[in-house]
Amino acid sequence: MDATTISRLAAATPDTRNRVVDFYRAIAIGVVVLGHWLMAAVVVRDGDVSLANTLDLVKPMQGMTWVLQVMPLFFLVGGYANATSWRSARAKGDGWAIWQRARLRRLMTPVLPLLLAWLCICSVGLAAGASPDLLRTASQAALVPTWFLAAYVLVVAVAPLTLALWERFGWWSFFVGVAIAGTVDLVSISTDSILVGFLNYLFVWASVHQLGYAWRDGALDGAVRRIALSANGLAAVSALVYFGPYPVSMVGTGQPIENSYPARVTLLFLGMFQIGIALLAERPLQTMLQRPAAWKATIAVNARIMTLYLWHMTAMLGLVGLSLAFGGRGLHLEPASGQWWATRPVWFAICAITTVALIAVFGRLEDPSVDLRPAPSVWRPVLATISVCGGLAVMAKSGIVSADGVHWIWPVLPVAAMLLLRVVPVRALHPRV
Repeated sequence: MDATTISRLAAATPDTRNRVVDFYRAIAIGVVVLGHWLMAAVVVRDGDVSLANTLDLVKPMQGMTWVLQVMPLFFLVGGYANATSWRSARAKGDGWAIWQRARLRRLMTPVLPLLLAWLCICSVGLAAGASPDLLRTASQAALVPTWFLAAYVLVVAVAPLTLALWERFGWWSFFVGVAIAGTVDLVSISTDSILVGFLNYLFVWASVHQLGYAWRDGALDGAVRRIALSANGLAAVSALVYFGPYPVSMVGTGQPIENSYPARVTLLFLGMFQIGIALLAERPLQTMLQRPAAWKATIAVNARIMTLYLWHMTAMLGLVGLSLAFGGRGLHLEPASGQWWATRPVWFAICAITTVALIAVFGRLEDPSVDLRPAPSVWRPVLATISVCGGLAVMAKSGIVSADGVHWIWPVLPVAAMLLLRVVPVRALHPRV
């Protein structure tokens, strides 16, 4: 998106728009990107590449994840935006099917080329004799961002229902969500059933999403309420980590019980802690975002936010592949060593430049377009939602390669669902000239 378009959008911003919503969306994704680049400790030893997690190498850093795990912030702004969007659609007489199709199109169109690219990379790599283990690790790392989309698409799909519950029952709808999430954790952990735990990808994140409704409707106005939300969240998550079975790290580090896989109630309370603090800064941020430069920067990031989120790990892995082609140049430093830390700013800069290049290629898929098609049959967005959530969840967990070869069904499933069910028209993927 060029500077002229960004300036036009900035000038056309209505006074009623809460600019902090857009700002926090940009901040959340930016923190995720930098966090992934920092946690990926890549080193080449004797020609072999090794990928470790910085959080495993530097244990005290695990406490930093209470700040770096910012997905609750994204679900907060998602709740605010989806409440506004669904109420607008409802007022126009649009049903769930047309609204969900629009949400899927907005979220999934930028994903399609990423899935096809990694399907090609893995297929060609295996045919050329690359290690299946290496390709599995690479595809899994590249597609890790899709776990969030699987959860978010599910939460968006039920947003009309959860918003109706909020409008009918207010805070009780949130408290019931918290209670259900806690019960799911209790059953999952006590029975060692990870499948039961997967239910909290809905109940944990839908509850955080409810806080976006509360923000939108003024139920979190005032410093006292925001401080109380944050204090209660901090007390609860601290108690669960100190007395319970939950680890300190709020992102996965290979523990027997994780906070993020599956999502645990700790992330809900962490979200309360973060959100209360974030909303305390709303007023000064509103003032800052009235400045043209700050608001234009926020618009620019949001205009390409999905492309940034989806491709940042592929950009990093592309650099690793390029390094390996030249004997591992630049990747021989031992992770977490003094020299390794000193080179992190350079590593971030190179990753950022590569990501910007990919955004220049694929970012146009985020450009808004008018969809004048009639409402689809309900079964189409229902089936598309199920296909997307299933395919993305599997790939985020296991990548798309195993010793048996490329599991092409998982990347093809969301792509086929989007195209064959006409959620994304094929013409939307054509280059604009």
